[in-house]
Amino acid sequence: MGAAVVHFEINARDTKRAWTFYSTLFDWTIDTNNPINYGMVTTGLASGIGGGIGDPPQGAAPGATFYVRVEDVKGYLDKAVRLGGKVVVPETVIPEMVTFGMFADPEGNVIGLVKGPQSDLPKPPRRAPAKPPRKRSSSRPRPRKRTRR
Repeated sequence: MGAAVVHFEINARDTKRAWTFYSTLFDWTIDTNNPINYGMVTTGLASGIGGGIGDPPQGAAPGATFYVRVEDVKGYLDKAVRLGGKVVVPETVIPEMVTFGMFADPEGNVIGLVKGPQSDLPKPPRRAPAKPPRKRSSSRPRPRKRTRR
């Protein structure tokens, strides 16, 4: 079963400056009214994904990442390790907010995992467009079929 990208995150040393920059640049609404003073981003659009702006993890450089929703964070972290990645943040529970983890792929790109259902219905297959009726090659009336008597 596939897994959806559901969240982006921008980590900045000066989060207040980043909140102002991105809210002004893209007209995002940024809500920091939560226990960890994390800027939850809402775009105000039906399309796209929401995200957040916050402090980088201790000892990490500022940067951006995306999060993929999976049902078993630890299971996917273990799978990433088996495939050559390494765990950057083990499965972590922030009560009443989120369960997440992060890994680095073999190239060093850091990807986040967030716990949630992977049971979204798949997109329906694309239907082939209806074929238009065939046009006759001439404007002459079609001859009548002869029937036997």
